[in-house]
Amino acid sequence: MTDVLVHRDGDVLAAATAARLVTALVDAQAARGRASLVLTGGRSGNAVLTHLRHSPALPAVDWSEVDLYWGDERFLPSGHPDRNETQAREAFLDHVAVPAARVHVVEPSDGRFGDDPDAAARAYAELLPETFDVLLLGVGEEGHTASVFPDSPAVHEHDLTVVAVRDCPKPPPTRVSLTLPTIRTAREVWLVTTGAAKAEPVARALAGASEVDVPAAGARGFERTLWILDTEAAAQLP
Repeated sequence: MTDVLVHRDGDVLAAATAARLVTALVDAQAARGRASLVLTGGRSGNAVLTHLRHSPALPAVDWSEVDLYWGDERFLPSGHPDRNETQAREAFLDHVAVPAARVHVVEPSDGRFGDDPDAAARAYAELLPETFDVLLLGVGEEGHTASVFPDSPAVHEHDLTVVAVRDCPKPPPTRVSLTLPTIRTAREVWLVTTGAAKAEPVARALAGASEVDVPAAGARGFERTLWILDTEAAAQLP
């Protein structure tokens, strides 16, 4: 099932997504005793985390029973301001009692594997569960999602669950990313994006474009796919 939600602007979108996320995590814990959430970076992803942190419903989630992952990570030193982990800690994790053992980070470029993104990708693959409850993603101006870019080696990968991505068309050039088949192991995939520059790739993805050309088109949950857009990002939809 694919649904599209359109909000007035980015701030309303972030607040609404945070509220929806609380409900999804509570429901997952009620059904299975725990929940798993894959975070995304970028402006919209961090705005959702900020709203989540300030949500009056935040205590409804048992954060000691939530496992957190990332859909992709910039392969940079620990604490670098451009790492998705660093931004998530500033927006949310430093303020909420999530046990460190539940926060599953991609090894940084100064971590135990040194400057070897392939080793970091292999190690991250070993941490992944069979499925995720909710997987958050952004959408790039050229249609990329996570760090899977159009017609890149990553978009053609069907065997590995996590890959090192080099020579990204936007900086930083080296990243670690879940692959599209791994993304599709999530019960629900939420693609959260804003702005007029995203209108064309959003419209192409929802019109059935090839995932090789628009990787976001291949990001689907096996129970539900939810596109959460502002009015600008939705401008080219029928």
